[in-house]
Amino acid sequence: MTTSVSPNSPLARAVSTPGQRAGNAIGLICVALVYAFLMLPIIIIALMSLSAGEVLAFPPQGISLRWFVSVFRNEAFVRAMGISLALAAGATVVSCVIGVAAALYVVRYATRARESLRLLLMLPLMLPEILTGIALLFFLYATGIGTKTVFGLVVGHVLITLPYVFTNVASALYNQDASIERAARSLGATPFGAFRRVTLPLIKPGLITGGMFAFVISFDLFNMSLLLKGIGMTTLPLQLFDYLRYDFDPAAAAVSTLSVLLTLAVVIAVDRVVGLRSLRFG
Repeated sequence: MTTSVSPNSPLARAVSTPGQRAGNAIGLICVALVYAFLMLPIIIIALMSLSAGEVLAFPPQGISLRWFVSVFRNEAFVRAMGISLALAAGATVVSCVIGVAAALYVVRYATRARESLRLLLMLPLMLPEILTGIALLFFLYATGIGTKTVFGLVVGHVLITLPYVFTNVASALYNQDASIERAARSLGATPFGAFRRVTLPLIKPGLITGGMFAFVISFDLFNMSLLLKGIGMTTLPLQLFDYLRYDFDPAAAAVSTLSVLLTLAVVIAVDRVVGLRSLRFG
């Protein structure tokens, strides 16, 4: 009789060879270096935002919160932050509705055209964002919609964020047994009732993940917003870009830090409210 030993068990760690331990150590070092490479710019910006000096520089010249106070007293920044939050929330809701419907059709009902539809929905991720924005700009003007309303800006953000929702929801559907929903239908549930009480709770983790991706990406979207924004619809990334053209003080770092903290707060809030109860809905 043979017995298997888990590679993470104390016995396996005790009998591991020096080469294996060295390989594990190298792997941990590589992971730590990758995380340091990703986090170091954010940490530097956060430290620069606390500078007491008049110029954006590192290391910071003293510690002060004056630039955060300056940002909240700047009406342009406050208005741009509100526009970015509202736009990201709206684009996320629309992307989630369309993404769920598209994923249901592609996974459950599409046959010959399945791969073509999947490729079409993923196309905004494969094309440069600037080209997609220019094409959408020409389309809006050609159809008479123009870019003076918020409609074009929302369409542009939905176009970029939709693939993330579709991918996550479709992955959840592929791993779901469709016979469960058919069983609910056979017991008298309506199509919408079966979707709400059976399918939706099962795809909830994918929907939450896709929605968070959509919100974060929409909040920081620059090229699409630059091309499609109307008068008085400047988002936070655009306002920060305009500010840096004329001023180079730590207020720019404070805005960047607030943007990161705000995005992180939204992700944590969603995870605490619904992410940890992904097996239930409501």
